[in-house]
Amino acid sequence: MFASHSSAIYEFLKEHRIVAIAQLDELNEEHKATGKSLADLVVDLGIIEKEDLLRRIADHLGYDYLAELPVQFAGEAIAAVNGKLARDYGVMPLQADDQNIDLLVTDPFNTQAVDDLTFALDRNLRLYFADPDKVEVQIKQHYGEDEESIDDLLQEISTGKIDTGAANAPGRELSERDIESMAEQTPIIKFVNLVVGQAIRDKASDIHFEPFEHEFKIRYRIDGALYEMAPPPKQLALPIISRVKVLASLNIAERRIPQDGRIKITIGGRQVDLRVSTLPTQFGESVVLRVLDQSAVRLDMTQLGMPEDVFTGMQDVLKRPNGIFIVTGPTGSGKTTTLYSGLRVINTIDLKLLTAEDPVEYEIEGIMQVPVNPLVGLTFASALRSFLRQDPDVIMVGEIRDLETAQIAIQASLTGHLVLSTLHTNDSAGAVTRLVDMGVEPFLIASSVEAVLAQRLVRRVCVQCKTSYLPPAELLSQVGISRENVGNRQFFFGKGCPTCSQSGYKGRLGIYEWLRLSEAVRDLVTQRAPTLVIRQKAIEQGMRTLRDDGMRAIFDGNTSIEEVIKYT
Repeated sequence: MFASHSSAIYEFLKEHRIVAIAQLDELNEEHKATGKSLADLVVDLGIIEKEDLLRRIADHLGYDYLAELPVQFAGEAIAAVNGKLARDYGVMPLQADDQNIDLLVTDPFNTQAVDDLTFALDRNLRLYFADPDKVEVQIKQHYGEDEESIDDLLQEISTGKIDTGAANAPGRELSERDIESMAEQTPIIKFVNLVVGQAIRDKASDIHFEPFEHEFKIRYRIDGALYEMAPPPKQLALPIISRVKVLASLNIAERRIPQDGRIKITIGGRQVDLRVSTLPTQFGESVVLRVLDQSAVRLDMTQLGMPEDVFTGMQDVLKRPNGIFIVTGPTGSGKTTTLYSGLRVINTIDLKLLTAEDPVEYEIEGIMQVPVNPLVGLTFASALRSFLRQDPDVIMVGEIRDLETAQIAIQASLTGHLVLSTLHTNDSAGAVTRLVDMGVEPFLIASSVEAVLAQRLVRRVCVQCKTSYLPPAELLSQVGISRENVGNRQFFFGKGCPTCSQSGYKGRLGIYEWLRLSEAVRDLVTQRAPTLVIRQKAIEQGMRTLRDDGMRAIFDGNTSIEEVIKYT
């Protein structure tokens, strides 16, 4: 660290009395003899912790210090600084607008860099300091060591080093060879790799490539919200989308029907799966990549943030020898993650576990996982039938979509198997009536379903910029609280900072509604009682609704009122 500023570091260590002067002189001689920086020497000897040293340097020079780097770096900020500037001056852009740009610096002692960058970028600089090693990693990841950045690539395209003529030729029918040759151009390959790599590093769950009449958008979904990166030129839509289709082994000449595929890539030494879906639209194919990065998903029940009663209840149901356990919620609410976490709890050598999934999202050692394929007749129902001849103890079926699947799941549970599955309903009581609507006999539901867990994912308030405030009365009334009843409760929101990319949120947490079927609830199910009646009985017996659990998360300071209102 700071090897080129040894005299400045020497004076800093001396002024702040971090090292005794005699020892400091010895270390300075060692620095001159070995070339190792003074900063690294004092850290390696345990004289001061690296984090403490960096914070004190930041205070000394008047920089804001970031202990954690942002999960996501804004696309427009990255595009505002070209790769050469970022690498030459050791800076990583955080946020940018027409007048200002926020930069993370690796060398806070380099005062000349401030003048140079102010001139080169023609904006006001706001400088932040963080662990230089971590910042260097981000610079390499986003700009490459000597490779081109998005900005460099777009510059290359605009100066005519890439051929998109065939895509823009009016009235010309493109051959497969035309499309393939466009997709195989080096700048296009680099661009797609950069976009996908950045999305995975930013822990995006989905990447959207969207062609419109006059523009081509690329958006990432992070923590459930969509963020747009700097849009590439419209004429790149066909080459970029074709490149993605080549990687997914899809038919690049077929642009009239939807296609599905899969890409396996290695990022940072770990393998990541991308599920690819194409959809023909008015202005070209829209492509969405679902990122299945097992290392970014917590498949551990203790890490899901469940309230103690829900956690204990789920553990109890998972240890039962038979019955059905259903997790319900909309797409993207974490149902699959919850079920996988449950499977890992009971994945022991003495149990046979089988899953039918569409598709298999995460591979778990010791579990037989079957991807359903309706095109060849392998549906959830047919897979379940086969499972019963495989001597299983526990069966997971990705989703109960129809009466046939529901009936076989119930049959499996009644013949001594524990069955886990998901349903798309708004709340836990709705899962029971949904099965009745499918045509399942109520007495079979009452005798087989053990519990239903409804869940949502809400964004977590950023811990770096969390601020307490008193919400307006109309917002409080939406969650059933009057200003008089607030008492000493605190409410929080995120002001926005570089760590959370100014969004005020970083990460997500679950809110849960746990319905255990008691005898009273089973009687109501048998009587075909409507959802509201079942829900009311469960609340009387102690069930906490999604809204109530959301209020718990608000009062714990983990999320905001707006998030809970949005999802419950």
